[in-house]
Amino acid sequence: MNKINAPTNPTGRLTLGDVLRMLVNDGMIDKVQAEKLYKDRKLDSSNLHPLVVIGEQKWKTLTTPHKAITIEGLSTWLAARAGLNYYHIDPLKLDFGSAAQIVSKGYAERLKIMPISAKNGEATIATTEPFSTDWIEDLERVLKMKIKLVFANPLEISRYLPEIYNLANAMSAANLAKAGQIVGVQNFEQLVELGKDKNLDANEQHVVNIVDWLFKYAFEQHASDIHLEPRRNMGMMRFRIDGVLHQVYQLPPNIMNAITSRIKLLGRMDMVEKRRPQDGRIKTLTAEGAEIELRLSTMPTAFGEKLVMRIFAPDVSAKDFLALGFSKAQAVTWNNWTKSPNGIILVTGPTGSGKTTTLYATLRLLATPEVNVCTVEEPIEMVEPMFNQMQVQTNIGLNFADGIRTLMRQDPDIIMVGEIRDFETADMAIQAALTGHLVLSTLHTNDAPSAITRLLDLGLPSYLIHSTVLGIMAQRLVRTLCPSCKESEPIEQSKWDALVGTYKMPKPDRIYKPVGCMECRNTGFRGRSGIYEMLTITPALRKLITPETDLAKLTKLARQEGMQPLIINGAEKIAAGLTTIEELMKVAPPLEME
Repeated sequence: MNKINAPTNPTGRLTLGDVLRMLVNDGMIDKVQAEKLYKDRKLDSSNLHPLVVIGEQKWKTLTTPHKAITIEGLSTWLAARAGLNYYHIDPLKLDFGSAAQIVSKGYAERLKIMPISAKNGEATIATTEPFSTDWIEDLERVLKMKIKLVFANPLEISRYLPEIYNLANAMSAANLAKAGQIVGVQNFEQLVELGKDKNLDANEQHVVNIVDWLFKYAFEQHASDIHLEPRRNMGMMRFRIDGVLHQVYQLPPNIMNAITSRIKLLGRMDMVEKRRPQDGRIKTLTAEGAEIELRLSTMPTAFGEKLVMRIFAPDVSAKDFLALGFSKAQAVTWNNWTKSPNGIILVTGPTGSGKTTTLYATLRLLATPEVNVCTVEEPIEMVEPMFNQMQVQTNIGLNFADGIRTLMRQDPDIIMVGEIRDFETADMAIQAALTGHLVLSTLHTNDAPSAITRLLDLGLPSYLIHSTVLGIMAQRLVRTLCPSCKESEPIEQSKWDALVGTYKMPKPDRIYKPVGCMECRNTGFRGRSGIYEMLTITPALRKLITPETDLAKLTKLARQEGMQPLIINGAEKIAAGLTTIEELMKVAPPLEME
């Protein structure tokens, strides 16, 4: 450190002294601070990368706004200092197969580099030693390719480097293995300890490793669904994250078949039957020990069996209503409905709009030791110990209506019906409400008032709807802006007026737009939030519910009585900086001009 003011970049391997010297020169840290750390660590033999050592100090920059010095920030700074592009390692975008063939694992570990991709005669390699480049010329000669060097976070390289080679080895070994010969337990509530099944032989263990990796990254990336889709010459693996599908990996068909067979086994499905659709479920644990449930569905296609896994994290349905996106007023209204001793509450919206999450979150609050909560579902979304859950089995003639009829004899207080889709189910739900039960169910309609006309279309008499329906809630999910990178922008009055129509809603000073950063995988969005339209059936509205109900009049009166349309609830979230106009317009029906 005696040359702490030397302005030049170092050559060769980075030392702690080199990095501290550069940080002092760039005016980021205090010289006294740097010298103290250098002395303290002089005899340290932990072999940690200098950026990791400095990042652990939790220092703040000398320059305003005095941000915390993180390993991520140091990596970006060092990349710029070395004249390299900074590369954030996204495991879902790594081409494991071609990357692992560029250099051997031992060579990569020795030089502290990580192969990223190889295409069009160019190999991209991430390094943690930006000034140690004497190996590049030799490697270019051996590979007969141009090397493009990028800098990456040393923690990311140490984490993902072994995984690249492990997964590539598992893929190549599985390619040679005979697929689908896996034996295991057949228990409905089996808790799958991923990768710990010691009964599998060596070949099959490679398939287990790939399935472990698949689940692990799906959980890490907060995916809601995993798609395994066979194509003519290749299998596609895709994750749905915040409502949008992302392609993750392409697999040879025989490996895709082996993975599908392994997952079908874990889900207690018939592994041999590939001609008809099947359903199954798996309960497993994340790396942190959190319990996760996966609902499986297979479908025969032209090129083989397609498998979709819906991921249910119990902590989502355990959230309170404000965390789901309810406003305080909406939470009060919903609580008033659910505290009623009897009646029907309907939740409407398309598939994937969060209806199940809302109902499960509600039932968890209602399921006290003094109350008997029973559900009839198709299929059971999440196995919940506090409820008595029954699954519809159409193959043996057990449908929703028969399920409700059975539940009525089970001394229930609260009944949840998965979906009302025919007259018989609707009639049984009404009978349950009339005989003193609280019934919660779902319908597929565009908005809340349309649920009334849907029930009339199913054949229910209007006087029964009067006397049983307490409230109807329509809902959608919008992607929420990433808080780490969103940026504000002004909004024109005309654009705001086009959104809110005749509603007296003041234009916000500014709204926010997505940018994209590492936190949100460069999408600009992270997570989703609900928007809601809540229709309380008031005496005035009951008078309009007749066999010839006029939906337009019903909607107009509902709004006068305080029902906030979906798009206006969404506009409040835009004004609060949570989402964008474009996201809202994708999911919410536009306002009809009155």
